[in-house]
Parts: sequence; structure tokens; C-alpha cells
Amino acid sequence: MTSTTRTRVRRAAATAVTVTAALVLAACGAAADGDGDGAAGAKATASAASYNAQDVTFAQGMIPHHRQALEMAELAADRASSTQVKDLAARIERAQDPEIGKLTGWLKAWGEDVPEEGASMDHGSHGDAMAGMMDEAAMDELSKASGKAFDTAFLTLMVDHHEGAVDMAGTERDKGRYAPAKSLADDIVTGQSAEIAEMNELLGRDS
Repeated sequence: MTSTTRTRVRRAAATAVTVTAALVLAACGAAADGDGDGAAGAKATASAASYNAQDVTFAQGMIPHHRQALEMAELAADRASSTQVKDLAARIERAQDPEIGKLTGWLKAWGEDVPEEGASMDHGSHGDAMAGMMDEAAMDELSKASGKAFDTAFLTLMVDHHEGAVDMAGTERDKGRYAPAKSLADDIVTGQSAEIAEMNELLGRDS
């Protein structure tokens, strides 16, 4: 093979490699673009379909409900006389404070309104849709009590409060769509039902 022929072969090979590489890169780029758009579209679709109005209602209702439970539990540290009541109050704080964070995060991710801090006292009377929420008079009375009187009032009010939360969580389990919210609702039903039984026992009454 002559030098000229070898040069032509090399040039042809180089050209073929360049063209092939360009085609491969173009194909990969197109595939990547397509995959990216598809993934983003699928993610958006999944996000839109992952929750429903009940999930929003649950989160927006449970946040102020939990906030009030924390307000009640915080009073126990200085006013309760029973170590059992103080322990229960501490457990309520440990459980419900992180749950408020979860519920808030979901609402923000969904682009829904997060109840303002003051909403925890915007609850009216016992007969309201926000089941188990204490009115201002009941909360004021609890804040003024101490010793055994506080223990009894706290347990009595918290039983009602927990029963309201269990009802709300039960509705979420039945009608919600967002899996993490339904799982949290299941935890609330299980955990707070057990605490209701515990509080009724401390009150000396049947569950």
C-alpha cells in the first residue's frame, strides 16, 4: 500500500469516527432530553395525583389541634401533681411536635395554606367541627388550676381532645389519598387511643 493510499484510509477512518461520535452524542442528548421531560412530567403528575382535598383538610385541621394539645401539655410541667400526668404530657409533646412539622411540610409542598400560630385558639366550643378542641374558657380554667385539680381537669379535657383527633384521623384513613398522611393518621388512631385508655384509667373510669 502506497503512502498516499494509507493517508486516504486514515482520513476516511477519522471522518467515520467523527461522524459516528456525533451521531451517538446527538442520540444520547435527545434521549436524555426526552427522559428528563418524561420524568418531570411523571413527577408532576404523580404529585398532583398523590393527595386530595381530604388530605389538605386533615393537615390543616390537625395542626391547630396538635398545637392546642401542646399548650395543654406544657402546663403540666408546673401545675400537675401526679408524675404519671407529667410523664403523659411529656410523651404528648414528643409525639405531636414532630407531627406538626410533617403536616406543615406537606401543606407547603402542596402549595396549600398553613394555619397561622394564632389559629390554635380559634376553635369555638366543643360542638364545633374541630372535634375535641377546647374553648377559651376551658383553657383559661385549666391554666389557673394546680395540683390534683389540674390533674383531673387535664386528663378529662385531654380525653375529649384525643377522641376528637382519633375521629379526624379515622376520616383521613378512610377518605385520604396521600400515603404518608394516611400512615400518620393510623399512628394517631393507635397512639392516642392507647393514651385515652391510660387517661381513663388514671381518672378511675372505664374506657
